[in-house]
Amino acid sequence: MNNRSVSDRLADTPRVRETIMAAAAAARGQGDPRAMTHSWLFTGPPGAGRSTAAVAFAAALVCTDPNVIGCGRCKGCLSAFADAHTDIVHVVPSQSVIVVDEMRAIVRDAARLPTVAPWRVIIIDDADRLNAQAADAFLKTLEEPPAKTVIILSAPSTDPQDFSQTLRSRCRHLYIPSPSKDEIVRILTEEENASTHDAQLAAATSLRHIGRARLLVSNADVQARRARAIHLAELVFHGDQAFQSVSALIAAAKKEAVSAFAAADERERAALAQSLGAGAKGKGAAKALRGTEARMKELEAQQSKRGTRRTLDSLDLTLVDLAGVYRDAMVIKSGAHVDLTHPDFEGLSAEIAGRVSLEGLVACQDAIAKCRESLSLNVMPTIAFNGMLGRIRKACNVK
Repeated sequence: MNNRSVSDRLADTPRVRETIMAAAAAARGQGDPRAMTHSWLFTGPPGAGRSTAAVAFAAALVCTDPNVIGCGRCKGCLSAFADAHTDIVHVVPSQSVIVVDEMRAIVRDAARLPTVAPWRVIIIDDADRLNAQAADAFLKTLEEPPAKTVIILSAPSTDPQDFSQTLRSRCRHLYIPSPSKDEIVRILTEEENASTHDAQLAAATSLRHIGRARLLVSNADVQARRARAIHLAELVFHGDQAFQSVSALIAAAKKEAVSAFAAADERERAALAQSLGAGAKGKGAAKALRGTEARMKELEAQQSKRGTRRTLDSLDLTLVDLAGVYRDAMVIKSGAHVDLTHPDFEGLSAEIAGRVSLEGLVACQDAIAKCRESLSLNVMPTIAFNGMLGRIRKACNVK
């Protein structure tokens, strides 16, 4: 199923498919030339597949099939979908901010001519992370891209607080909606070899977030984190057990953040050491070694910051899962006929619904939202979580 065409890959979102296929056709001199532009902004909710849509667009632009645009079978398409095409630069930020030096490197990439394809495509994920200086450095390139360069920015929204309005005004906007539950089930069963039952559960629990759904069927640590998060809602009613579990939960999040990227971090350190000539002997070797040590410490500091960011992301997902329990309790208590977020824990949600008022359940959701906000403001996780548990206990009338 890896050679599916661009059109098939976008079938779940007809409007997105129509826009991208029309633009790719125009790039070949077919159809309405106004369908194509050089600067794009893809927005949509987390996990909607903005990056996936951007890569599909890039594949359609570098496709070499003379008859089927974005055929999915040619070398151009296969390289694009494997993230290995020489004319596609896919920037996935690892830091919480994209700084001006990084953006200048991207500008240089955008200025180069394509090597084998008719277009050079620059994809920047999480473009809302550009700071003001980086946005300014990118403005002229976005406003007047080279003739054979297409730039695709991806961001959660176009809100002025989230994304530079100066950059927004230079781009054509395309909204990428969340995929349907059926589409996520198809992806998980075909690409992750998940059972239909596990795929359906992951689609519901992930709130139709593709990346999270993939992890829920493939990563045992993520599955365990979800179970711990949901269990926290039960422990609230059992004395101080919920507070005791917080330390273990935070430690597990740190372990998950480190172990998932340990091999990649080690490869990054090894590559830097090799590029700086570590292990060299002879004249000047001592001086080179001192420079290597400084650069290595700088890289390790960057990796530590990334690890902290990943830990916070893991804890945020824990809070999303916990919020789902109280959301399900509200659904059950109000008698609404909508799908549950955690259908496999319906019993727990029903028990909470029987013990807590609707006002109390709303207060539980507010407590979780406040904890998420505190984490974003760099409050220590233990303090943020304990404060949340105190508010939840109060909302649930736990003495």
